[in-house]
Amino acid sequence: MLSGLLVLLVTNPSAVLSEMIGASADALQLCIELCAIYAVWLGIMELVEASGLSEKLARLLRPLIKKIFRVEDKETQKIIALNVSANMLGLGNAATPMGIKSMQALDDKSGKASFAMIMLIVVNATSIQLLPTTVIGLRQSAGSTSPADIILPTLLVTFCTTALGIFLVHLIDRLKNGRRDSKRRKA
Repeated sequence: MLSGLLVLLVTNPSAVLSEMIGASADALQLCIELCAIYAVWLGIMELVEASGLSEKLARLLRPLIKKIFRVEDKETQKIIALNVSANMLGLGNAATPMGIKSMQALDDKSGKASFAMIMLIVVNATSIQLLPTTVIGLRQSAGSTSPADIILPTLLVTFCTTALGIFLVHLIDRLKNGRRDSKRRKA
């Protein structure tokens, strides 16, 4: 931002103030549009929770979550399922509170990140996007004639990154546990 401002001051000093005001107005307009998108999706997520659909979703995802995250607690599985489903719908900001609750539920107070915590971070960072609502909203507000054209490429790429992330976390954990076991045998 500073380098852009310095370049603008050198190349066109008279436009600095008007560009800053214009950019502020554009940023405010974008925030309002994104707030509307998030309000709709957060409302839908609230309905999902109130209708009991979240329980059904958690039960549906429970075997997968149990295998991937190695978590036994059903309430933690439910929170993780809500977090994963919000991310799958492209609702990163709506998923954040559930991600924080999940981390708190997974925290064993040891001061170290557990396997499940690391997996949650990786799954959140790479999350499969069934419906990338935020990006579609950004494309629509930018004037795209077909903002939803990114659904299939996004689905393919996020599936690959999530699968690779899960594989690598399991591989690193297996390697780490193998070293730990070999050190115990030597001792």
